[in-house]
Amino acid sequence: MHQAQRASHASYIKMASNENPFGPSPKAIKAMRAALIECNFYPENEASELQQELTQRHQVQREQILVTGGSTALLNITTHALLSPGLNAVTSERSFLGYSLAAKAGGGELIEVAMSNDRFDLDAVAAAINQKTRIVFLANPNNPTGTLVTACEVDRFLGKVPAHAIVVLDEAYYEFAQHFAGMRGVDYSHSLEYVRQGRNLVVLRTFSKAHGLAGVRVGYGIGPADVMSRFACLRTRFSVSVVAQAAALAALDDEAHTRQTLENNAEQAHQVAEQVSTFGCRVVPTWANFLYCELGVDAADVARRLQAESVLVRPLALWGAPTAIRVSVGTPEQNEVFVKTFKKVMETVRSSPPNF
Repeated sequence: MHQAQRASHASYIKMASNENPFGPSPKAIKAMRAALIECNFYPENEASELQQELTQRHQVQREQILVTGGSTALLNITTHALLSPGLNAVTSERSFLGYSLAAKAGGGELIEVAMSNDRFDLDAVAAAINQKTRIVFLANPNNPTGTLVTACEVDRFLGKVPAHAIVVLDEAYYEFAQHFAGMRGVDYSHSLEYVRQGRNLVVLRTFSKAHGLAGVRVGYGIGPADVMSRFACLRTRFSVSVVAQAAALAALDDEAHTRQTLENNAEQAHQVAEQVSTFGCRVVPTWANFLYCELGVDAADVARRLQAESVLVRPLALWGAPTAIRVSVGTPEQNEVFVKTFKKVMETVRSSPPNF
């Protein structure tokens, strides 16, 4: 919960962390409640039932899937397994902050290359790889810009990555991107084909976003069996709770809830982007469940003013974008409040000094 929510009993509209505004699937809630009576027992360490379900859905080998306490846990496992002082990982600027934190925890350096038109510049990323590179982090779609590189672009990129580096293809927003790709006629991802081909690549997926389970922490990786076996040795035992395992299995079974989430997101992202653009802001077309908005003014000040009106968004100075915010796509009602409040705040900001 955001600090502002802890500080008072006021009702905040939380649009800062890319969570599912509809919450978990009703089936997942029912499964979690049922699992509570088993909380006196340790969880099954391999999350075997969930692992098996994912194996069948993705048509890969069971040994190629590792379930962890959120995909960020797998990021830390990856860097601890592959990095050490003197070695590095490569990614883009303005990408997921977890890459930097994980690289430092693994003792390595993170090299960040410049973006091109708010997107990963894959040629620049490939050129930055050197003999000491062991990991390449590729967020697709990227957080916080919401941009995407196509399957064809990734195909070409992988041909440039040397054998001593593993590509971590972070598809945390996979479901949203796949939905948009169907609407827009774009070939989004060949990630599972790469795994089946035995490529030197690990795909990250999560239940935190489209499935609305950010609070119970469950994600997974798909990659070469020998790599996943090595990573499994570094996973904390019993790290995926009985509640999380039950919730994830039930969430996979509720296609209607996921479909509602994806359809609402596509419709509302378009509408909110159009409305925000009318206030003189540049909104990057999104492939995820959030909007990257370039305001042209101090974003931290705008975020503070929005928070004072009970709307929480993410200012992006930590990403090197001090005049941009990231706004999660909410329900139609939440988005209506956001747009109305944003208009009020931007009119105030542009007619008065920043409120530091």
